[in-house]
Formats: sequence, structure tokens, C-alpha cells
Amino acid sequence: MNTLRGLSTFNLWADDLRAATRWYAELLGVEPYFSSEAAGRGPGYVEFRIGDYQYELGIIDRRFAPPGLSTTRGGTVVYWHVDDLAATLERLLSLGAQLLEGITERGLGFVTASVIDPFGNVLGIMFNRHYLDVLGGARGQR
Repeated sequence: MNTLRGLSTFNLWADDLRAATRWYAELLGVEPYFSSEAAGRGPGYVEFRIGDYQYELGIIDRRFAPPGLSTTRGGTVVYWHVDDLAATLERLLSLGAQLLEGITERGLGFVTASVIDPFGNVLGIMFNRHYLDVLGGARGQR
């Protein structure tokens, strides 16, 4: 049995959901495919489908955060594979993200960087050879 079978939905929080939706739409080059209206005060949740496996990237209005959830940066970084790490990092910074950790060689072909988006969320990016190998296998390109 595989306990963790794959990334299903990755959620971020934002005090200004409309601004976060615009920022991520600009970054990703797509509009969210889903938006819910919450309590008549505008959308409370938006969701994008991104990447080779159409992962769900959700952004939730911070007023719906679970009680006790810290509003400061957490200790977890989720890394998204990118083909051109330097160009993606430069684009994130040009859109107003703040550098958390610059380009870092991790060995064996793994290279990472991370930023803080304008809404206080940590966003990791990574060139990950293993990701490409798995993707190639899934597409029968081994």
C-alpha cells in the first residue's frame, strides 16, 4: 500500500484573494478553472490546474484558514519542477516575489530555489531529473 500516492491539491492562503488570483494567473499563464463564492463577499477559493499531471493549486481567502494556523512562513517548502530554474526564478522576482533561497545545487542533478509570494506563501521551484524520468516513463519514452 502506498500511503502518499501523489500530490492532489496544494493550497495557499491570501488576505487579498483577488490580488493573489491575478498574480498567479499572470505567473501561470492561465486563469483559474474554478472559483467559489463565499458569504457574498467575493470568491473564497480559486483553483488552477497546472503542470504535466494537472495538479490542483488552490488559493483560499485567509479568513477561512483553520483556527491556530500560523500566519507566518512555515517550515515546509513544496517544490514545483521547472525546466529552466534561473528563468523561472527571475520571472517570479520580476512579478514581486521575494527571494527566500537562491539557486542551490543539491547534487545528483537536483537544483532548487525558493521565494515568498506577495501574499506570504513559500513557493519552491526545482529542476528535478527524477521528475523528468518519471514523466518520460509515463509517456512511454524510456
